[in-house]
Amino acid sequence: MLRASSETNKQDVDLRAVMGQAEGDVGVKGGAELAAFAEATVTGGDNAITTTREGVLRVLGPEATVDAAGVIGNFERMVRIADGSGIPLDKPVALVSADIREKIGIDEFASSRNTPPVRGVQRVIGRIMSKMLPLMFKLFGPEREKRDSSTN
Repeated sequence: MLRASSETNKQDVDLRAVMGQAEGDVGVKGGAELAAFAEATVTGGDNAITTTREGVLRVLGPEATVDAAGVIGNFERMVRIADGSGIPLDKPVALVSADIREKIGIDEFASSRNTPPVRGVQRVIGRIMSKMLPLMFKLFGPEREKRDSSTN
């Protein structure tokens, strides 16, 4: 989703930041603070969470801080459920995300063994599909809903 939304919004985002492999300006306002907050909620204690949350609050404001906390909590919940139950990626998601998963090292996690590898023609199809995502977001995503509701 981050890759598709950044392409749709014509943002250059360093997706390696998701795995802590990029530093500094990763192309997202408050990216360093958001990454530190997310990391602290998973691995840090109360002091680390408080300090990093205050950093997000200072840079992005209260609404974005609440949104960030909600996204972190929801993502952690989804990952635990998927990992605990061994849910593999759906075929379309596996195809579209193969290159980025390989690039940032997500396939190194033990739970990735539940998703069959993407090879050969499937990889080519996945690359084509991933290039189409920004167009799909434009045609069918939230921006379309805004346009449609403003014309009524």
